[in-house]
Amino acid sequence: MSSDPNSTSNAAAKPADGLNDVHTLSLVVRDRPGVLVRIALVFARRGYNIGSLAVSPGAAGGFARMTITSQGNPETLEQIIKQLAKLVDVVHVADHLEHPPLEAEIALVKVGVGEGSDRNQALHEVALEFNAVVVDRGKATSVLRLIGSRDELQAALSALAPFQVQELVRSGSVVMDKGRSVLTDLLQKS
Repeated sequence: MSSDPNSTSNAAAKPADGLNDVHTLSLVVRDRPGVLVRIALVFARRGYNIGSLAVSPGAAGGFARMTITSQGNPETLEQIIKQLAKLVDVVHVADHLEHPPLEAEIALVKVGVGEGSDRNQALHEVALEFNAVVVDRGKATSVLRLIGSRDELQAALSALAPFQVQELVRSGSVVMDKGRSVLTDLLQKS
């Protein structure tokens, strides 16, 4: 796993029917009460689940950035995007399926360490392979912090499966377009 926050990932092959495509949406919204509820209702009305959601303050005051991942039929998601764009407090919405953005996600993973130096050595090797940082070490468990794309985290979690994953927390993806962004111009006009 690359610790480089500029790494990208779009390694998942597209299914022939497109029904399992993971769509990553970026939204710039006005930072006001109730905006998140209205956005979630757009997904709920169409029967879509939000796979992950990350919200943070934007670069410009009064605005927030949202990154939402969802999975399903592209035509239905296209309708969701159109409905999101019509919401009063949504300044910009983009789907990143065709043009992969820069992506990062953080995970904290608690694993059982148990007895034996062989097991601890194996865990250490997995941590090194995926650039994981041990943030807590106890007698029975260790907590590792992983940073990477969604696919990189999945690979790391698969490698950690034999170590009895006891607890897992993931931030959800955050994304940013490469190069000059149209968002700068949009925010200056708002």
